Amino acid sequence: MALPDPDAFVSMVGVTKRYAGVTALDNVDFRVSAGEAVCLAGENGSGKSTLLKILAGVEQPTEGVIHIDGLQKGQLNPRLSAAAGIMVIFQDFSLFPNLTVAENIAFACQLTQHQKWFRKRNARTVATAALERIGVDIPIDERVESLPVAHKQLVAIARALASEARLIIMDEPTTALTEREVRSLLRIIRMLKEDGVAVVFVSHKLAEVLEVSERVVVLRNGCKVAEGPAEEFDTTSLTRHMTGRDVPEHPPNALIETPETLMQVNNLNKKGSFLNVSFDIRKGEVLGITGLLGSGRTSLAKALFGLVTPDSGQIRLNGRSIPLGDPIAAASNQIGYVPEDRLTEGLFLTQSIIRNVAIGRLEHHEQHGFLDLLALVSDANKWLERFKVKTPSVEAPVQSLSGGNQQRVVLARWLARSPLVLILNGPSVGVDVGSKSDIHDIIRDLASSGLGVVVISDDLPELLTTCHRILVMRGGEIIDEVAAGTVTEDELAYKLAS
Repeated sequence: MALPDPDAFVSMVGVTKRYAGVTALDNVDFRVSAGEAVCLAGENGSGKSTLLKILAGVEQPTEGVIHIDGLQKGQLNPRLSAAAGIMVIFQDFSLFPNLTVAENIAFACQLTQHQKWFRKRNARTVATAALERIGVDIPIDERVESLPVAHKQLVAIARALASEARLIIMDEPTTALTEREVRSLLRIIRMLKEDGVAVVFVSHKLAEVLEVSERVVVLRNGCKVAEGPAEEFDTTSLTRHMTGRDVPEHPPNALIETPETLMQVNNLNKKGSFLNVSFDIRKGEVLGITGLLGSGRTSLAKALFGLVTPDSGQIRLNGRSIPLGDPIAAASNQIGYVPEDRLTEGLFLTQSIIRNVAIGRLEHHEQHGFLDLLALVSDANKWLERFKVKTPSVEAPVQSLSGGNQQRVVLARWLARSPLVLILNGPSVGVDVGSKSDIHDIIRDLASSGLGVVVISDDLPELLTTCHRILVMRGGEIIDEVAAGTVTEDELAYKLAS
């Protein structure tokens, strides 16, 4: 076994974790020094979350030794880990939505100080100091539930600093942020490093990871497969280490000369959301719609499927007018919608994988008021096989799957209904690099089969590699349209931000 690094703030040596015969981590060494930013990379199921849970004291290692600030730790628990200065910012930020910014920032600090009563005046002082430290101005009396996502994340960072964090673990910190907000977050991470605070950065957005990190550690199938200075990696080599294979990106397939128009959107309006939106989608076309937070892109996506009721306008599919604000009518007219938040809007988490797919085909397997269950299950299995959903059992709850496989289940459910137009809102949010590439291949295949596909995303590389046209939204209006191959990522980012 290797020796702990005496110069590191955290040194984990030979860490192994087994669950009922399954090895989630196999003899992994991991270290972080003060003021260092380390990228922990790996696909879903690689062991990243398990390693971080052990460091946070949520899980106990089966084998291995952990040193924090030079002292060996036997049985870590969340309280001991936090007392040592290790703070985790999860994807949902774990904030109290009904409390103010000041109360959220100061609560954990006062708790660790074993104070019996919450001191409101002290909370305001602590919160103000923490926010000033990272150079942001957020109203401290505002309820957290009313804040945009980017501000919630800053509150979570300020809370960690108020609790005297020495290592902040950020789990997918840029998933729900726009390009401008990501730049702001990276600036704050650099400030933290200058103050001697270490950062472990977990993200599927590889370019951002490499920009902010000094060192990269890659896990695959529970083993550490690569480690080195960030400048020795690029997105291609990092992807290869994470997946064990090359994952090439392909341009969108060429459209046929005179494609048939499938959907027409005319002068769609929704006060406070979008204004005079008009476009069409052709057979076999992938149409991208992008914009910064508040641009109206998500409201527009929901309006196309009837989840938001426009004040005026018209949607036509194959010449037929589609009722506005009626998702049942939209689905009946062969429009499909994959939501951005698959966990709360797209899946029945405690239900089996097979049921999550089959629910979309119930009416196709009804005979005289009864369901033909054998045919229903057989049909659902075919779709799971087609999309290569990785699971030991189709009867397992869908929440047991990785993010990429969950997204495939949602896609399988909708495609089993044979849609003509499929709306994908954030198709690869929270999905690892290998699954992301597979989803992009699925999008291309769907378009090649004649579907019209709408991709709503602020992931610019995703849009450029999958879409034939991209519409840019700002302030609820479409302000530009670009064709595939005519714009670079930087040029598209400028159009969004200017």
